[in-house]
Amino acid sequence: MEGTSDRTVLELLARRLGRDLGSEGIEIAPIGGAQAIRRFVAELPAGTRVRGLCDENEAWLFHRVLDDVHVCIPDLEGELIRALGVERVLEIVDTDAFAKMRRQPAHRETPVDVALHRWLRASSVRFHRYLPRLAEALDLEAIPQPLRDVLGNADQPG
Repeated sequence: MEGTSDRTVLELLARRLGRDLGSEGIEIAPIGGAQAIRRFVAELPAGTRVRGLCDENEAWLFHRVLDDVHVCIPDLEGELIRALGVERVLEIVDTDAFAKMRRQPAHRETPVDVALHRWLRASSVRFHRYLPRLAEALDLEAIPQPLRDVLGNADQPG
């Protein structure tokens, strides 16, 4: 995965699913951004199986290096917003801060889901704070497919 927020969300979801990834031989490793995927894979021991999770606009970087790539559309935040629904996300986040952004002329007419996505991504503090909360709020049956797929299952080695 690209960053630590991805790892945090995946580890939380794995725990909620009753998974112990370490005992399954699965390690979730943030690589510091999609551009680092080639170097990251090159430094792994030969024969290491790697699954990738990335944002839609960076999928081409992952596909150049990996066969097993799972793509969040457009990104992790978008997947979580879609899975929870806008109303549920608004129950979780600081609606006063979000409303402040919505009062700005550039965001008054923006659809709420698009504005919410932009608001979450506009601050690393914000997405590090809220992504785990959004993941915790997910119904286990509503885990977005790319996240479910990258976690795989106990029958598939990491």
